[in-house]
Amino acid sequence: MRYSWLKRVSILLILIIQTVLFQGCYSFSGGSVPPHIKTVAVPVFQDRSRAGIAQFRADLTRKLTEKIESQSPLRLTPSRVTADAILEGTILSFTDEPSQLSSTTERALTNRITITVQAVFQDRVKKSILFERNFTGFADYASGFFFLQQDAIAQSLDMIAADILDAVVSDWH
Repeated sequence: MRYSWLKRVSILLILIIQTVLFQGCYSFSGGSVPPHIKTVAVPVFQDRSRAGIAQFRADLTRKLTEKIESQSPLRLTPSRVTADAILEGTILSFTDEPSQLSSTTERALTNRITITVQAVFQDRVKKSILFERNFTGFADYASGFFFLQQDAIAQSLDMIAADILDAVVSDWH
């Protein structure tokens, strides 16, 4: 019995030590961003959705630039002319539809916000397109509450910004 207990404690101790030693060893520094790309311009996203809410464009652009600054090796530049790369985007669609109906009243209990964005990442130095993809973000909220709807929109935009950043800095696109 004593040997079994000692063996379990030893294994647990080894696992804890490994976790502490190797924590944070993985990093996105580099990823699939070509080494010659140091700066990126991110113009305000366009809106081809029928929602026509300019705030979405500004919010998404701001969220994405904040993520690029804090989570990638790239530096932002306001100039498309001097940037090594350009990351452009267009909001293609915005929907706010019922996602769960009440069984008694057949009215929406929750709605789902769905936003689809097309992003294009261009290498200006080598004059090539690194990727051109659609990204979709979504979130549910309790129907009838404006502040929850706005929160769902923000969550959807956060999801899209994170996915675009992942495509920029990783090999998974």
